[in-house]
Amino acid sequence: MSFSDDIDSVSNLSRRQFLAAAAGAAVSAGVGGLSRSAHAAVSHNLPPLPYSENALEPVISSKTVGFHYGKHHRAYVDNLNTLISGTEFADMELEAIVSATAGKPDKVAIFNNAAQAWNHTFYWRSLRPKGGGEPPAGLKQKIEASFGGFDVCKKELANASITQFGSGWAWLVLDSGRLKVVKTGNADTPRTQGMKPLLTIDVWEHAYYLDYQNRRADYVNAVVEKLINWEFAAANLTAA
Repeated sequence: MSFSDDIDSVSNLSRRQFLAAAAGAAVSAGVGGLSRSAHAAVSHNLPPLPYSENALEPVISSKTVGFHYGKHHRAYVDNLNTLISGTEFADMELEAIVSATAGKPDKVAIFNNAAQAWNHTFYWRSLRPKGGGEPPAGLKQKIEASFGGFDVCKKELANASITQFGSGWAWLVLDSGRLKVVKTGNADTPRTQGMKPLLTIDVWEHAYYLDYQNRRADYVNAVVEKLINWEFAAANLTAA
């Protein structure tokens, strides 16, 4: 998944401000020129949320979404742009950066920020207002074949989320033609292990602590029952 251009910053500019900014960029390019890496260093943008900040209430408050998206997610994107400026990763797509830096100790900072930027964008799309319920027929059939039942799948997803030690993620993935639930710590993602993510639940404390404090299980169960976007998972399965 690639980050889309964030047009909000442009739309908030007046026409005069926008033209002035464009002219300034043209002058800079003409005097000494902008290198490819310098341009690419600002190419990863925070994508817009797929809903308003209060759309997940009462399960997840607008305050939590505001901090989680506006500060944590944004920081990963900003940090990544700083870290890759002038490097061989400067003109790479986000997914390519994650793959190229995974498992490399000398690139761990770049991996952590790139993977967390990707993970968070995927997480926001794994939720939807008035979610939960039954998955689409094709996905449900695949779930039943892989887990023995939809309720079993939900229980495994919730259990993986609740029992992940420390910060991390729980995922529904496609692996060798079958669905399974896995969990990863910190910034790790099943993409680097050859699995295709279908949806995820963020269990870093910043995802739930303002609303649930230490009651991670309450957060997880509410997300699974009321916010999980099974349609997003079905679309990812179809695209596999």
